[in-house]
Amino acid sequence: MTERLSVEARASALRELSGWSELDGREAITRIFTFSDFNEAFGFMTRVALAAEKRDHHPEWRNVYRTVEIVLTTHDAGGVTLRDIELAGAIDAIAAAA
Repeated sequence: MTERLSVEARASALRELSGWSELDGREAITRIFTFSDFNEAFGFMTRVALAAEKRDHHPEWRNVYRTVEIVLTTHDAGGVTLRDIELAGAIDAIAAAA
């Protein structure tokens, strides 16, 4: 099992990620992505799904038309771990290429 990041380590990691923040009320990180239309949002979600499956680490997410909200936490660890930070970075790279 991966260990939860300390508050300090989580804050440091978030400073390195663009647009990600702590989720109020639980130990998780979140970001909202907005695309030009549903097709672009769905394509992004498909690419993220492939990256998540490869890592065996899956996001919580919600899609409404052109907006995708992603929440990352490691349920087995009870909070944010390095796996979440690494997946967030991969998601940022996917969004930048979209």
